[in-house]
Amino acid sequence: MLRWKDVIYYAKYSNPEPARRVEKTEEEWRQLLEPSRYRILRKKETEPPYRNAYCRSYEPGQYTCAGCGSLLFHASEKYHAISGWPSFTQPATRGAVKYTFDNSHNMERIEVRCNVCDGHLGHVFPDGPEPAGVRYCINSESLIHGSIGC
Repeated sequence: MLRWKDVIYYAKYSNPEPARRVEKTEEEWRQLLEPSRYRILRKKETEPPYRNAYCRSYEPGQYTCAGCGSLLFHASEKYHAISGWPSFTQPATRGAVKYTFDNSHNMERIEVRCNVCDGHLGHVFPDGPEPAGVRYCINSESLIHGSIGC
């Protein structure tokens, strides 16, 4: 189980090595992704709160990266955080996501990215439910939801 101190450690020192890497040019990403997904995953934009695909969805299954298909979160870790975006308590594996400090918009946050393709997913905060106390606030456009075994 990842806790806030683990998140800080990874952001400060070194993220887990991914099992594989997906690297493309910006033009390849632009051609591969729908415009809304390109803006989120590659340009680090944020979708509107509450008006996104997975904010109020609690179907069983798993969430994969819309850029490379890597498993990021299990639906069993999703909870109703009233944040306006899908919120999760834990990533699918310790190395599923990577963490970087983000000081944009005059805020100090920790950005969450896909550890395989570096796609921007959202941010993580230390205000989640126990026992870990972390909340992964993720853009729906960065995710694809599927049933287990898909």
